[in-house]
Amino acid sequence: MSVLVLQLAGPLQSWGASARFARRGTENAPTKSGVVGLLAAAAGVSRDADQQLAELAALRFGVRIDQPGTRIRDFHTAHHPDTGQAMPLSERFYLADAAFVAAVEGASALIDHLAATLHAPAYLPYLGRRSCPPARPLQPTIHHGTTSLEHILAGEPWQAADWYQKRHHRQRHVELTTLIETRPGDSTTAADTIRDQPLSFDPRHRRHALRRVHSRTVRIPNPYHQPPRPDPAHDPISHLESV
Repeated sequence: MSVLVLQLAGPLQSWGASARFARRGTENAPTKSGVVGLLAAAAGVSRDADQQLAELAALRFGVRIDQPGTRIRDFHTAHHPDTGQAMPLSERFYLADAAFVAAVEGASALIDHLAATLHAPAYLPYLGRRSCPPARPLQPTIHHGTTSLEHILAGEPWQAADWYQKRHHRQRHVELTTLIETRPGDSTTAADTIRDQPLSFDPRHRRHALRRVHSRTVRIPNPYHQPPRPDPAHDPISHLESV
């Protein structure tokens, strides 16, 4: 087994797990369906290739929230390209200035193949929606061996923007939230459920199933840590000694 690690950072991201009519929301972190879609696009997998999608969807997924960003709303208008008729108005939500570390765990041969395709993708990657390009390279990194997904996400350096890390310079370590998919058949770990397990990306009948995710907190060193300077003792008489 191997683990593929990606950095997901951009001015805007949008990771929707559900949509109701004209309201398109976003989760607080990348969804499995969104990251699997990114990997499938890089590998040139077509939307109706359910068998190839199933191989990617079987990967175990985890994500760490390095910089949560700010949720913003966009009022969206559009017109039909052929008729020019106005489409229904919609609200779309995004995460601004967010950064994440995402990882997938699976067979070494598949992980190696996915890493290679990310260096020369068939289709350009985007962060949830096509209007959300990455701000920096995804920097795919492979970890071979018995190291678990949990251990990898607990050991990766902090990937928040420099300005965000400097803002927390008083903290020697930062506490970051990880959302990690439970192992198949594991019913003992307390977990939440989310409907973002991709079954089909075919636009005619997109389908997603539920999967179980457990949340935990990890402590990561802050490279910009600066210990507070000791305050000198205040002695008002010392100013009069030279008089």
